[in-house]
Amino acid sequence: MNQRQSLAVVVPAYNEGEGLHAFHARLAPVLDGLDLDSRVIYVDDGSKDDTWAVMQALAASDPRVATLRLSRNFGKELAMTAGLDYADADAVVVIDADLQDPPEIIAQFVERWREGYDVVYGTRAERHGESWLKKATAAMFYRFIGRISPTPIPADTGDFRLLGRRAHQALKGLRERHRFMKGLFAWVGFRQVALVYQRDPRHAGTSKFNYWKLWNFAIEGITSFSAAPLKLATYVGVLTALVAFGFGLWVVGKAIVFGDPVRGYPSLMAVMLFLGGVQLMALGVIGEYLGRLFMESKQRPLYLLDVVEPARHDREPPLPGA
Repeated sequence: MNQRQSLAVVVPAYNEGEGLHAFHARLAPVLDGLDLDSRVIYVDDGSKDDTWAVMQALAASDPRVATLRLSRNFGKELAMTAGLDYADADAVVVIDADLQDPPEIIAQFVERWREGYDVVYGTRAERHGESWLKKATAAMFYRFIGRISPTPIPADTGDFRLLGRRAHQALKGLRERHRFMKGLFAWVGFRQVALVYQRDPRHAGTSKFNYWKLWNFAIEGITSFSAAPLKLATYVGVLTALVAFGFGLWVVGKAIVFGDPVRGYPSLMAVMLFLGGVQLMALGVIGEYLGRLFMESKQRPLYLLDVVEPARHDREPPLPGA
């Protein structure tokens, strides 16, 4: 007889203790309805609330639950990476714990995977519960990075997706420190398909991403998957040099023909400030890429685990008399 296929659900969480019980209450029936050996891997990203205690309670009540606790807050991208590294299944689903991504969609992910797709990703038709500014900036970011990146990154698509085994194994081989997971998911390629769904409002708590963090996240994605800013700095520098050279010829020619009275302080300052601004901007862009090279060269571990508690089904059976 053929062995049943397996599914692992990776759930990174940071200060999500308030909503984890509700999340698991919706996830568990979905897994019960699938003809798969299922596991749930909760990853506590150094939470400051009772997230870890709630995860342990879920593990005690459901033998399918495994829990990981990072030694500190490493960020969502690395918490996802920890869960994906730990997972060992024929298919792996990544989903947030805030119930904005409905767990019920996982059954449709599995259907498409069984049709032969290696990656099934959720594309948001609507983003309920989010401000118009966040929706607008997110739409601008996805379309911008889609134009400048040689890797096609799907628009309006988050981390909610299913990875088949070979896509999952390929992703585990990417060990870069600055991790823009949406780009890495797309970079591995294979057969990918979108599944459109309605994104719900957050069930409990508040978003951990403010606009400053989202801005840095956007810079991370752009610099990780495109050299366009460097090229832009080069083009601006060349154009500025040509304009400055032409202006210099004009100044020399004017002085030869008409003389050179001591005037022109405003224009001189304007030119100096303009050139200085362009140079600083170019240095800033170069610095962003250089800083990433510096961090990659250190070869530090991506994350550190504090506690690992496997699912009860995965634990070694007790010795006789133990």
